[in-house]
Amino acid sequence: MTLLHLFDLDGTLMYGSSSPVEISRQLGLSAEIAELERAFGAQKMRPHQFSVAAHALWADLTPAHVRAAFEGAPWLTGIRDVWQEIRERGDYCAVISLSPSFFVELLLEWGADAAHGSVFPAVPFTRPVEESGILTPEGKVMVADRLCAQFGVSRDDCVAYGDSVTDALLFDVVPVSVAVNARPFLAERATHVYEGRDLREAYQLVGLTRPGVDAS
Repeated sequence: MTLLHLFDLDGTLMYGSSSPVEISRQLGLSAEIAELERAFGAQKMRPHQFSVAAHALWADLTPAHVRAAFEGAPWLTGIRDVWQEIRERGDYCAVISLSPSFFVELLLEWGADAAHGSVFPAVPFTRPVEESGILTPEGKVMVADRLCAQFGVSRDDCVAYGDSVTDALLFDVVPVSVAVNARPFLAERATHVYEGRDLREAYQLVGLTRPGVDAS
């Protein structure tokens, strides 16, 4: 059977950091983005509010900054290896993240079959952020459903990888989930829990708990 592996980005594929943090570091705005991240983590800001604030913070952002942030980010080891193995098995891998689309979509270069983020205007910015394009936890599930239709699978054929409360709704609707360096709230509801810096090890945990496979 064909599986669809769904990966979060911030804190999951990236160890201890996020794309907004890495982007802001390139602009010398680490303290400012840390304040926004704290507010978002405390649920004092909704995804759209965070995105609007980040968009304003990044007024001087250029494609060179984005590329430098991507290349310098603390990625887990083995991401490309895992995605290559997934594709060689005839399965699919996709990234679904609340982070800006212009950053998330760079992961297509590493072999993801699809990459969906919050829709931001092209860099450098000449337009505002539109609320309709900003992903939410509920939106992650909707994107997953669209990907299922695209790849000819169902929710029962999905494996989700995530680290935070924004991944909880997706974990609830798929049969197998992997909490990667996750907060306790998510780890408690995951099929597997992984702590470390190598995505190959997290992927191996799925093993015989692949959806539709009898582990006995």
